[in-house]
Amino acid sequence: MGETFFSLKNQIFFPEKGIFAQQESPDLFEIIAKKLTTFQKIWNFEFFSIGKNPVTASKVVVAMLSLVLGIIIVKMVMGTFEKRVLPRTRLKPNVAASIQKILYYLGILLVVLFALHLVNIPLTAFAFVGGALAIGVGFGAQTLINNFISGFIIMAEQPIRIGDLIEIEGMFATIEDIGARCTRIRTGENIQILVPNSSFLEKNIVNWTLSDSMVRACVTVGVVYGSPVKEAASIMVTIAKEHEKVLPDPQPFIRFSDFGDNALIFNIYFWINMNSLSDRLNIESDIRFQIDDRFREADIVIAFPQRDVHLDAVKPLELKILDSRHKEDNDKSEE
Repeated sequence: MGETFFSLKNQIFFPEKGIFAQQESPDLFEIIAKKLTTFQKIWNFEFFSIGKNPVTASKVVVAMLSLVLGIIIVKMVMGTFEKRVLPRTRLKPNVAASIQKILYYLGILLVVLFALHLVNIPLTAFAFVGGALAIGVGFGAQTLINNFISGFIIMAEQPIRIGDLIEIEGMFATIEDIGARCTRIRTGENIQILVPNSSFLEKNIVNWTLSDSMVRACVTVGVVYGSPVKEAASIMVTIAKEHEKVLPDPQPFIRFSDFGDNALIFNIYFWINMNSLSDRLNIESDIRFQIDDRFREADIVIAFPQRDVHLDAVKPLELKILDSRHKEDNDKSEE
């Protein structure tokens, strides 16, 4: 039979021999010391050296943690600044947004510089990398840098501002946000579109509310020949003046624009405050409804397309008038 034994803690008892033997086990402190030595080697591992400043794993980790923590702090500070400080300054929305963007990017820059200083990495260390990056940017990131610089130009010159109503490529939209790379606009169909910032500097953009929101609207009406033109003009001007959203100054005026093919053409001009495209369309629609009602009351006919046909024949045309009975008999005979 084999030798019988049992263990108790770190000792093993052999009953046949009546003795205890010490059981060897690894020391816990030795294991921890080996783990710490391995971690220390990894922590102090040197990637490369810049002059007399080695770049180790510990510096990289500290720099990344400082950068992430700094960005979080900057966002929290800017959120508080936007909610509590900016409303008290009574600045215009576009000015407040520009200040907020500039402070945010400045804060990010300070965080990056602080992280580099914390790990003793000089800015000269990025001279070579910066040169290589500049070459890469010159060939592959021209559009990105162009939009980035255009964003700061837009914030400085303010050709467009938050809340402005613009017309771009035949589309009406409202400016919602001006970012570093692109601008977010919202159309009348409630569709959000991201437009590169360079487009606002390189293309023709119509800004309906650049200096103010007052614009001139127009409604075109054609009446039949022989209508009392002065009475029609007076009615249209009165309707424009009575509308609550039409500005009294400058006053509405009418222009007899042309003798059309089928109508006498009038244009009624008036001024409104337009904050969105729907404001103008709704006011013009209201005035058209009123013109139709008032013209009916005054027996003034709004013209519609008509054509006079002249037949040039060598001899007179032969015309026959058939009654309905004769036509029915012809139809039956044909059947």
